[in-house]
Amino acid sequence: MGAVRGCEIPEDLHYNIENNVWVRREDDGTVAVGMTSYAANLAGEIVSYTPKKVGKSVKQDKSCATVESGKWVGPVKTPVGGEVTETNEAVAGNPGLINKDPYGDGWLVKIKPDDWDGESGDLKTGQDALAGFESKMEADGFGGC
Repeated sequence: MGAVRGCEIPEDLHYNIENNVWVRREDDGTVAVGMTSYAANLAGEIVSYTPKKVGKSVKQDKSCATVESGKWVGPVKTPVGGEVTETNEAVAGNPGLINKDPYGDGWLVKIKPDDWDGESGDLKTGQDALAGFESKMEADGFGGC
C-alpha cells in the first residue's frame, strides 16, 4: 500500500489523478470506480450518493455518480466509459463508507468498459501514481490526510 501525505494510494489500482478517482479491473471484465482517499478527505464526510442507474451509458471523464458532503456537492468522473452494471447498495445506505473505506466497501459503480485498452493508457499506477498525487497535492496546497 502506497501513501502520499498520509493518504492511502494502493499501487495496484489505476488512477485518473486530475479527477481524483481510481478504477480496478474485476475478474468478470467490469471495472469498479471510486474516489481516492485524498478526494474523500477534501470533501469531508460524505452524506449523499446518487449513482447513475444500471444500464446507463457513461462517457470517459463524465459523471458516474454525484456525491455530497457538508461542504461539497459534485460529480465523480469515471476514468473509462461504458455501461453501468452495478451500483453500491451498501454506500447508498451509508454514504460515509466512501470516507471509511474508499478502496474497498466504498466503491461507487461498476462499469463494463467500452474500450479499456484505448482509454486506460493515460491512467497511472504504482510509483507513477504516487508521484502524480504528490505533485497534485503540492499544487493544491494540501497538507495531508
